[in-house]
This record gives sequence, C-alpha cells and structure tokens, in this order.
Amino acid sequence: MTNEMNALEADIEATRERLVATIDQLVYRANPKTIANRQTASLKAHFVDVETGQPRTDNILKVVGGVVGVIVVLRVIRKIAS
Repeated sequence: MTNEMNALEADIEATRERLVATIDQLVYRANPKTIANRQTASLKAHFVDVETGQPRTDNILKVVGGVVGVIVVLRVIRKIAS
C-alpha cells in the first residue's frame, strides 16, 4: 500500500509540475509584449528573407502596387464626385 501511495503522490506531483509549466507558457504567450514581438518578426519575415537577410522584392512590390492602386482609385473617385 505504501508503494501505491508513493507512486500516486509521484504521479500527482509530476502532473502538477506539467500543469505549472503549461500555465507559465500560456502566460508568456499571452503577454502583449510577446504577441507584439511575434507579429513584428512575422511581418519582417514577410519582407526580408530570414536566412539570407535579403529583401523579398516580390512581396515588397505587391504591397507598393496595392498602395498605389488604392491611391489611384481614391483620386478617380474624388474626380468623379467633384
């Protein structure tokens, strides 16, 4: 019976330690600063190749093209409206 109790206590302690580690990880992931850093890294990776450090011109040109397109559409709408 003592061996069973020791095994049960050890199992409960191991489960508690895993739970504490999981909670710590969730608190870290939910931290606003961590979220902002993760999003910044994701955005940088979209425009700069992580391995080489070279700019990803195809993605940059897509964004620039989209911005220019929006500006053109807004100017056309203004001319039509006035």
